[in-house]
Amino acid sequence: MELENYLARARDARAAADAATLDNVRDQCLRAEEAWLSMARRIERLNVMQERNEAAKAAERARETLG
Repeated sequence: MELENYLARARDARAAADAATLDNVRDQCLRAEEAWLSMARRIERLNVMQERNEAAKAAERARETLG
């Protein structure tokens, strides 16, 4: 859920940058877009790490059950 929110905010910031007529406003919006995308990338990495950890725990439980 968080990932989708961050990506939506990044899209909003990009749209605002595209609509901006002042350079400083456009630059601010582009910085905001990059910040939201950076947070989204962190969430993606966190999700991957959590999935790997859960898979490793499940494999360990399976080994304990069989062993």
